[in-house]
Amino acid sequence: QLQLVESGGGSVQAGGSLRLSCAASGFTYYMGWFRQAPGRERDAREGVAAIDSDGITVYADSVKGRFTISQDSAKNTVYLQMNNLKPEDTAMYYCAADVGSPGFTLGGLNEEEYMYWGQGTQVTVSS
Repeated sequence: QLQLVESGGGSVQAGGSLRLSCAASGFTYYMGWFRQAPGRERDAREGVAAIDSDGITVYADSVKGRFTISQDSAKNTVYLQMNNLKPEDTAMYYCAADVGSPGFTLGGLNEEEYMYWGQGTQVTVSS
């Protein structure tokens, strides 16, 4: 059973930066970051960014130019550098991973293509 451990969340003012980390207990084909805003627990988690084992990345339009996903394959760890944060980025951020096949099966930002999930880390951005 693959385990994912996230870290790096916190509270910042608008315009600030945070870096999230997610360490996987084993090999993954691709990993992604998702978020769920307060009061939207009944909605699907929003895909933020994802990266596959070849380094191919995909981003949600809402974070392009502000967030960067990267990975250290030797450590089975993925990072999400978040710059110029906005209040609307406030959410619980979840790391996700899949080991079923190489390459994104649904584009990388669909929660249905991920089997394993972390416990989440809170990001709060104040105006």
